[in-house]
Amino acid sequence: MIAWGEVLPVGLALVLLAGTAVGVGHLGGLRQGRDVVVVVARAVVQIVLVGLVLGLVLRTPFLAPLYLALALGVASWTSARRLAFARVWPVTALAIGSGAVVSAVVVVGTGALQWHVLQVLPFTAQLIGGAMSATTLAGRRMLDDVDADWASVEGWLAIGATPAQAVAPLGRTAAARALAPALDQTRTVGLVTLPGAFVGLLLGGAGPLEAARVQLLVLVGLIAAETIAVVVVTTGLGRRLEFRPERS
Repeated sequence: MIAWGEVLPVGLALVLLAGTAVGVGHLGGLRQGRDVVVVVARAVVQIVLVGLVLGLVLRTPFLAPLYLALALGVASWTSARRLAFARVWPVTALAIGSGAVVSAVVVVGTGALQWHVLQVLPFTAQLIGGAMSATTLAGRRMLDDVDADWASVEGWLAIGATPAQAVAPLGRTAAARALAPALDQTRTVGLVTLPGAFVGLLLGGAGPLEAARVQLLVLVGLIAAETIAVVVVTTGLGRRLEFRPERS
C-alpha cells in the first residue's frame, strides 16, 4: 500500500507543475490552459487505473495478452483518428502490431529479456506506444505532403503510375522524418537526457549497468518497431490513395 505521506507530495508537485504550464502558457498567449488541466486530470485517472489493472494482470499472467490486445486496439484507433483517412484502421493496426511484435519476439527470443510477464508486458507496451507515435507522424506527414504536392502525384498518375507508385517517394520521405525523434533520442542518450526506463530503474533500486541494459533494449527495440511501423503505414496509405476525396 502507498502511504498518504508519499501521495501528497506527488499530488502537490503535479498541481504546481500543471499550474506553471497554465501560467506560463497564459503569459505567452498560448490559450492552452484548459487543455493542460484536462490532460493532466485525465493522465492522473488513467495512470491510477492502469496501475490497478497492471497489478491484476501481473497477479494473473493469462490476462496479459488481453491487456496488450486492448493497448494495440486503442493505439491503432488513436492513430487512425489522427490520420482522418477512410478505411485506415486496419493499416494502423498492422503497422503498430507488426512493429511491436517483431521487436518483442527478437528480444525475448534471444533471451535478452526473460519470458516473464513482469518483463515482457511493460516492454511490449512501450513498443506499442512508440510504434503508435511513429505511425501517426509518418501517416500524417505523408498525407500532408500528398496534398501539398498533388500536382506531382497527378503527373505520375497521368503517365500510368499506380497510386502506390505515385506517392512512394513522398511516403519514403515521410517515413524517414517520422523516425528522426527515435534516432535523435538514441543518438544523444546519456549525453542530453536520461531516458524514462533508465531513470525509473534507478529510482526503483536497480544498478546503473542493469538500468543501462534494459534501456538499450528499449531504445533499439523502439527503432526497430518504429521502422517497421512507418514502412507499413506509408505503404498501406499509398495503396489506398484511390479512396481519397476528389480534388478540385
